Amino acid sequence: MVMDYIIEDLMEEVVERKASDLHITAGLPPYIRISGHLTPTDRDPLTPEETQRLIFAMLNNNQRKIFEQNWELDCSYGVKGLARFRVNVYKDRGTVAACLRALSSKIPDMDDLKLPPIVKELSEKPRGLVLVTGPTGSGKTTTLAAMIQTINKTRAEHILTVEDPIEFVYESVKSVIHQRQVGEDTKNFANALRAALREDPDVILVGEMRDLETIQLAVSAAETGHLVFGTLHTSSAAQTVDRMVDVFPPSQQSQIRVQLSNSLVAVLSQTLIPRVNPQPGQFGRVMAQEIMIVTPAISNLIREGKTAQMYGFIQTGGKESMQTLESVLADLYKEGEISFESAISKTSRPEELHRLVGPNPSSVVRKKAIYDPKDQSLIKSRSISG
Repeated sequence: MVMDYIIEDLMEEVVERKASDLHITAGLPPYIRISGHLTPTDRDPLTPEETQRLIFAMLNNNQRKIFEQNWELDCSYGVKGLARFRVNVYKDRGTVAACLRALSSKIPDMDDLKLPPIVKELSEKPRGLVLVTGPTGSGKTTTLAAMIQTINKTRAEHILTVEDPIEFVYESVKSVIHQRQVGEDTKNFANALRAALREDPDVILVGEMRDLETIQLAVSAAETGHLVFGTLHTSSAAQTVDRMVDVFPPSQQSQIRVQLSNSLVAVLSQTLIPRVNPQPGQFGRVMAQEIMIVTPAISNLIREGKTAQMYGFIQTGGKESMQTLESVLADLYKEGEISFESAISKTSRPEELHRLVGPNPSSVVRKKAIYDPKDQSLIKSRSISG
């Protein structure tokens, strides 16, 4: 069968159906992810030749060479007037496959994302290390983009980002912004960070803190008076600190604990949960964040390696705007935003979630938001059972 569509056709379908991801695999029709759920498109299964033609249409000659050498490739691809996509190309049973993540052309505001006020306060810090963590597809890049854009609109700073690949494209407002893409503008994160300290930055964004050298350079930059944002694939604040320390050999772990205790400002660990009944104009998923602010007490726990005790401090840290993931999940459930099954699937502390919502979740009285059908503004909330 001759392929009768091009990659832009699939991208257009992703945008029209408000999907987040597109999967191209030989032997299957293209799949898209809508509100967290994978669903097939109504197109025919793709042959290996068709997947290669679709995917290679997005790559330039240099990218094709890199893929042929490494069998894996990260890049981005944009269609003017439609959207930009983050692209990962890889091999699957000898055939070419790809996953494309749709990127919004509009950089979100913090109000759009309904981020807690403390997130804006963190973006106003003059120095230190702020980490946004979570699994793949949890909105880390979007949260960071909102924070960077807040700085861009309110302060005259030099902002330097190192990304793989570049996702949101910023236009300088009050700040001067330089964006460097790994593989095109720099060889790797570590090289870019070493050079960054000679490029007079005020704010540095590290797209992903993958290895010892990158983590060490990011921590050092935060120690020397820069505001540094970074991401890790961890699911809690305590796990984030442990992951950063464990990257180092035992002989260096005491030193990195001391450095982290002095430079770390906050950890935001987030996840996305499908809404029960999304209203028109709402996102299909809602975000839940665990927020740890590094107080003197938590700084001391980091220094002494007592990360297991952090959760208790986060539970009682409401005055500092801290919150546990379980408390946010419980609130979202009680408000009727998410199901209990979705909430329990996102927590590593199910007993704590049960304690917060009660022993029999189905009997908990929840609030259901009622919206004005004209403009979707909140009119009131009514109580519903189960």
